[in-house]
Amino acid sequence: MKSCFTLLKKSSRSAARLGVLDTPHGQVPTPIFMPVGTRATVKAMSPLELEELDAKIILGNTYHLFLRPGEDLIRAAGGLHKFCAWKRPILTDSGGFQVFSLAGLRKMKHDGVEFSSHIDGSRFFLGPKESIRIQRALGSDIVMAFDECTPYPCTFPEAEKSLEITLRWAEDSHAQELNDGQQMFGIVQGSVYPELRERAAKAIAEMDFSGYAIGGVSVGESEEDMFLAMEHSVPFLPEDKPHYLMGVGTPYQILGAVKRGVDMFDCVMPTRLARHGSAFVTGGGTIPAKSARYREDFSPLDENCRCYACRTFTRAYIRHLLNVDEILGIRLLTIHNINYFLRLMERIRLAIQNDTLEEQGESIL
Repeated sequence: MKSCFTLLKKSSRSAARLGVLDTPHGQVPTPIFMPVGTRATVKAMSPLELEELDAKIILGNTYHLFLRPGEDLIRAAGGLHKFCAWKRPILTDSGGFQVFSLAGLRKMKHDGVEFSSHIDGSRFFLGPKESIRIQRALGSDIVMAFDECTPYPCTFPEAEKSLEITLRWAEDSHAQELNDGQQMFGIVQGSVYPELRERAAKAIAEMDFSGYAIGGVSVGESEEDMFLAMEHSVPFLPEDKPHYLMGVGTPYQILGAVKRGVDMFDCVMPTRLARHGSAFVTGGGTIPAKSARYREDFSPLDENCRCYACRTFTRAYIRHLLNVDEILGIRLLTIHNINYFLRLMERIRLAIQNDTLEEQGESIL
């Protein structure tokens, strides 16, 4: 498949890379963080607010959009971009993560998965052909091959069997037709086993996708195992195509992954922690914004942040909103947290450009 990725610069002291990904809806500078918009919306955010934060690309989910509102309705609306009024690029997951997360509601078949809907129990089938068909109807810029997200923990034979399924489904996905301009990424699985990760990366690379993802991480394994999964995957992927780490993660994990050659990230963490009252702050940690310690704290969430929430409101006010269950509190924390991740990626890109990423270390967080 055609690659629309341009590698601009490599770090002299790590595998960190600077690049740009061309899509029908605009260019995406890498390394990049993609806010998660599972059901055609990034929770608590409007498209205008995301544009004001300069989010370059967001993520949607095939499984959930297939169930509600349905591919036919989105196709009739003119595609996912028009349906949700987002003019910039969209990447859609394939539904492979739900093969893992909804294990109690599915039955594995040779050519896909028979699900019982988590909404009403109705049965439907999702496999490589169906997943790519749905993503074609959605009109996303980047579609993901259908895979099985390998559960953790699992034995070597279980992981090997799961990998065989993913490789078979990758070939089936690759054979499906795409819209003009759409790109498809293959997914590397293999759990925590270096031999399987290397085998998977080499096999997926031979299929010549437009980009490559490392899946099956952040599913319960240790951070050390997560980094090892990257180290036994990324070196065997084509250098001239983007590398995407799925579902990760903390600022520290993102920085570590960039140094290991990863270009793209998504995670629900910024929005989910906002809904639970936590704000990311300089240094990569979080503060419990609902805490009584901030009752009379009239400083911003983060003195170093220039997002709307930090320019305009105090910790005391945001704490008040959260403690009286006002929706604005969650919205302000979400704006702040997404801004933190997007500005982190800007700092990382600048450091790679200046070849100072390793020199700056964790001070960049």
